[in-house]
Amino acid sequence: MAEQKHWPKEPGKEALNSNSTNINMARKPHSKNAPSKEVKEFEEEVLQIDRVTRVVKGGRRLRFRATVVIGDRKGRVGVGVGKSDQVVGSIQKAIADAKKSLILVKLNGTTIPHEVKIKHKSAQLILLPAAPGTGIIAGGSIRKVVELAGIKDILSKSFGTTNKITCSRTTLLALSELRETPFMKRRATALAAIAAKQPVATPVAKQPAKPAIATEPATKPATEPATEPAAEPATKPLEKQQSDKPTKNVTAKS
Repeated sequence: MAEQKHWPKEPGKEALNSNSTNINMARKPHSKNAPSKEVKEFEEEVLQIDRVTRVVKGGRRLRFRATVVIGDRKGRVGVGVGKSDQVVGSIQKAIADAKKSLILVKLNGTTIPHEVKIKHKSAQLILLPAAPGTGIIAGGSIRKVVELAGIKDILSKSFGTTNKITCSRTTLLALSELRETPFMKRRATALAAIAAKQPVATPVAKQPAKPAIATEPATKPATEPATEPAAEPATKPLEKQQSDKPTKNVTAKS
């Protein structure tokens, strides 16, 4: 077999290729022209997508039907249904239909104010308030509607049909019947009175600081400390006392 000849590589070409790959890997995509993500006003949940047919003169016409729930978790929720030849188009139509049927739900903290019993078509539904920490005791389409309404603690029981469109619309009707209780009104007035008593802190405009003026400290003339005369000792030395006394002449008796 003939020996394979390896042609010598150009000097510096291999190093250039390795550097170029490192540069390309470290290069970040341009973020200036990238489309910015829009913040959605409502959250969307698809309940069901069905294939529906309609018999026409030439045969059957196949379409898609989507059932969607939208809500902001702050008390607004809606249910909509849309049909289209494509799944994406049916979902978009359902969202537009749900925005037309939005309702505002009365909430008492994390639960509902009172009990609700309702019957719609072949569905019966009971909603009960629950203590904090209970969670959402519901299933199927009822759970998704309640979650997107912003309710965190609730008890529910459904009777009759299990059709998702009927159950979701029954839940929407039940939530629309919630009213504000007298206790909620008293609590709102009490909170308003407390808020009115508290003084509102008004922001104080900062004044520009004045430039500091350098002042020399006033120097007082140095005065010598007054010297007090030394106090004389109370008692004189013994020798001095003896010398001060007058001397008496003592004569010896003969």
